Amino acid sequence: MAEINLLDRLPPANRNVAQRGAEKTAADRAIARRFDREFFDGERRYGYGGYRYDGRWLPVARRFVEHYRLPPDAHILDVGAAKGFLMYDFLQFLPDATVRGLDVSAYAKEHAHAHMGPLIDLGSADELPYPDNSFDLVVSINSIHNLPLARCKAALREIERVSRAHKFVTVDAWRTESEHQRLLDWILTAETYLSVEDWHRLFAEVGYTGDCWWFIP
Repeated sequence: MAEINLLDRLPPANRNVAQRGAEKTAADRAIARRFDREFFDGERRYGYGGYRYDGRWLPVARRFVEHYRLPPDAHILDVGAAKGFLMYDFLQFLPDATVRGLDVSAYAKEHAHAHMGPLIDLGSADELPYPDNSFDLVVSINSIHNLPLARCKAALREIERVSRAHKFVTVDAWRTESEHQRLLDWILTAETYLSVEDWHRLFAEVGYTGDCWWFIP
């Protein structure tokens, strides 16, 4: 298992953390956690403020393919696939791959990019509907931390179970108290957010052996 930033080819984000911390309400969080139109394509206060394909995940897909040396016919699962942008971009580099996605959002599946909708299964990360050892790579980016702690642990066990090789997760975390406060100001949907040290302890507890990185706004 390694801490490795495989998202380092994404363009820099422009986040006004202080403004969100000052303005967000419990009602905003409740609306965001429905993961419906408001979260993806509603006002910025509820989530993305318009979640549209712009190709930014292409270099990330290539990074995964190169780092894990995925074969042309790789089986890849994206847990928390949203509208399938990363799935689509994997297929640009590995057109013979088998790509699946899973997401809780019927809205995201119905509004998926290109032909990704039929490849996205509705469900939760703590109950993956796939056999053991099904995938060469399982990725979950900023997703499983939206589950409460017990279910987040179950999701990590499920990711471990369905992967026959590589795993990568990104979760909300902090290293310092200032980072902790920024995270508290920023989060809308996360239920499980821990220090980096506590995440490592949790990974060891559940037997997660894949790679990881942190979302720290």
